[in-house]
Amino acid sequence: MSDSFKTGRPRAAYGGRMTPRFDAIGLIVSDMAASVAFYRRLGFEFPEGAEQEGHVEAQLPGGLRMLLDTEEVVRSFHAGWRPPTGGGRTGLALRCDSPAEVDAVYEELVGAGHHGELKPWDAVWGQRYASLLDPDGNGVDLFAPLPPAQ
Repeated sequence: MSDSFKTGRPRAAYGGRMTPRFDAIGLIVSDMAASVAFYRRLGFEFPEGAEQEGHVEAQLPGGLRMLLDTEEVVRSFHAGWRPPTGGGRTGLALRCDSPAEVDAVYEELVGAGHHGELKPWDAVWGQRYASLLDPDGNGVDLFAPLPPAQ
């Protein structure tokens, strides 16, 4: 058996010459104002007046962007697009500074009328963890590392 796999020539990312880079997270929303309000409560900075736009962007740490597009905007270039049915398959995970912040953010959003999917709990993998749904049913998880066991 050959050992050539150990010393083969270096391969480019994705196995070829492609250079795609992860740049943005895009969500299609049914109510821009409700979605902007929800994500602003989580610290996303959308420009003033974003509630009335069909497409908005928020710059994220590390250079990524969060993109929100209304269903109408998507249908303007993809006439056959329809919202998915059934359970959500998209989820965002947001790291909080502490377990107490997980609880506080969860309570703030539920108190503002947003759906709490899973109340904060101490997960077996060592995190305080909670799940919410955004106005379109996308999962938004909140987590923070638990302090080391004494």
